[in-house]
Amino acid sequence: MAPSPSASAGAASPSASASASASDPTPSWWESVSQARSRILALSSVLPPPAAHDVAALADSDRPARALLRSPAAYAALSDALRSGGGADDPACHWLYDTLLSPDPDLRLAALAFLPLLAALYLRRLPPELPSSLSGFEAVLLAVYSSEAKSRQGKPVLVQVPDLSAPSLYHTPAASAPSSKSPRRPHPPPIPPPAASPVVGVLSPPLEPQAAVKSTKRAGIIGVAFEAYYSKISQMPAASKVDACNAAAAWAGQYCKCRFELDEKELEEEEGDSLGSVSPMSSEAENGKELEEEFTRMNVNGDGSGRNCNEEELKEARVPLPWELLQPVMRVLGHCLLAPLNPVEVRDAAAEAVRVVYARACHDLVPQAILASRSLIELDKSARQAAKAAAAAASGAIVAAGTAGSTASSSRPSSKPNTPSKQRKPDTQLVSK
Repeated sequence: MAPSPSASAGAASPSASASASASDPTPSWWESVSQARSRILALSSVLPPPAAHDVAALADSDRPARALLRSPAAYAALSDALRSGGGADDPACHWLYDTLLSPDPDLRLAALAFLPLLAALYLRRLPPELPSSLSGFEAVLLAVYSSEAKSRQGKPVLVQVPDLSAPSLYHTPAASAPSSKSPRRPHPPPIPPPAASPVVGVLSPPLEPQAAVKSTKRAGIIGVAFEAYYSKISQMPAASKVDACNAAAAWAGQYCKCRFELDEKELEEEEGDSLGSVSPMSSEAENGKELEEEFTRMNVNGDGSGRNCNEEELKEARVPLPWELLQPVMRVLGHCLLAPLNPVEVRDAAAEAVRVVYARACHDLVPQAILASRSLIELDKSARQAAKAAAAAASGAIVAAGTAGSTASSSRPSSKPNTPSKQRKPDTQLVSK
């Protein structure tokens, strides 16, 4: 079991009731409600007076844990408390640690929602000024890691990859039943396909127990915590997902023009298609343009990969991104970018973060990160184009319906068919004698 924030600094450990409750089975409805109310009241005692009253009011709801998870006021208040804390005696970190040990799954979700913000604050403040100044953050991360290691029972997370040498998943025909009619010519028996050995990839290796957050294990611990966060990401609030996207963008820290490279290529292709039929350029002009672009890429201020970027565009929160940390972060960004029920602010934050990660991967020359981020960018562009096309089609249908309605109304007669009309008097002509 992970140490408490105070135990990390040499102080007293958490209460025995919280440790004992972690081994209890899933509580009943009334027990979960009473535990959620007690945890909410404990949180309200930690927060300042303006937000404490709003958080304490959540204890009177029918499902207090879900109300706490979906409360923007509670999330904002505890986020402010975490930004100003993080030490061994931080009450906000103590509350998160004790809540993660709760047997109620809804309460654990409410605490797990703050993981992206906590990890971002933790990595931003490294190295710490004092050894105990980040013990609260480390204890929460170790609690999530220990819970995930216990649930996996020392086994790795595997994924079966289909055989890419086959034309398709259905290339082997099923064995047909023998027909009753005897054929005129006997057919040779079909040659069975060679037995394909399944390709198994290791998504996450077996987890070793960790008693402290060492510098060599820090990325792996945070990566496992993000894997636990990703397993419950469909139930997380929008503010937590935005914090996860902002954390990924801050860790990448490559806010240069390279992040818009794929978008600019698409715009250039569209402009080339529109201008190609009007005035095609001669071969000499094309060669001169290519040489000019090549000399621009070879600017002395550029880096070795041919990109002209300045050091001023790198942010202070930039951290090393090994694959054991970047892989679960990319999975989180993929959900935030492509899940259909995410709000617009989550998708926009994920789109920005993916492009920053792509620029960082191109500068660091990491093939796995380039492939993953580039694929997400292409999927994002296709999804946005499909949304624009659907919106244009819907607006066109509305305009067409409105035009048809106005045309039909203008073609109607001025008077109703059932309205009786007065009988016209005969015309009289005056003839002069």
